[in-house]
Amino acid sequence: MPDAATSSSLDLTGRVARNVAAVRSRIDAAARAAGREPSDVRLLVATKTQPAEAVRAVVEAGVDLVGENRVQELVAKAPEVADLVAAGRVEVHMIGHLQRNKVNQVLATASCVEGVDSLALAEALSARCARDDRTLDVMVQVNVSGEASKSGVLPDDAARLAHDVASLPGLRLTGLMTIGANSPDKNVVRAGFARLREVRDAVVGSGAPGTSTARELSMGMSGDLEVAIAEGATIVRVGTAVFGPRPTPPQTAR
Repeated sequence: MPDAATSSSLDLTGRVARNVAAVRSRIDAAARAAGREPSDVRLLVATKTQPAEAVRAVVEAGVDLVGENRVQELVAKAPEVADLVAAGRVEVHMIGHLQRNKVNQVLATASCVEGVDSLALAEALSARCARDDRTLDVMVQVNVSGEASKSGVLPDDAARLAHDVASLPGLRLTGLMTIGANSPDKNVVRAGFARLREVRDAVVGSGAPGTSTARELSMGMSGDLEVAIAEGATIVRVGTAVFGPRPTPPQTAR
């Protein structure tokens, strides 16, 4: 009989595989409803607070793209999933807020930084890439909702930042990213995603150097992926629908 650790691992693998299949079914249905090909939408599994074992379970379920929100988690898990990255079985994106002083830590593992929200950060990434003679995929993060709790440049400033980022050596602008509005009104959420698509179209259509590759729209999460796909999402970032709700942090006694 399998020991407790093996049994737990098998349970995790099976649960993740079932949940990934369910998410893919949602993506496929949403794409078809929007008149799109399901293959046009890529699933990124957000592994925030999850152990390296969960990342491996996701890859076993056929997912080839994961995202980390926190630099310290990315660094901690990197050695344990390095074989998967080296074998080309999974690609890692940095999807959370990134400080300039942590650029070196992120670039050791991540192939794309989705949260570029300032020219200063882009320049720091560019300088490191130039030093290492490499090219890094990046996305400009846009705060379509205007909510103070969210990072990102405002939509009216996004095209200018995208043009500046696209001109920097060592960076390849692949698209735009946003987090949907925190609203129960799907029309409000959808309007934000539509705004990001409009900005993306303007950037690509500008003809500015380095902007022709900026076609990705990373938007939509567990609760709003259908709305995002209807508005053109090419990457949806899903965590809760794969792993379940994150545990509530313990309250500190006073």
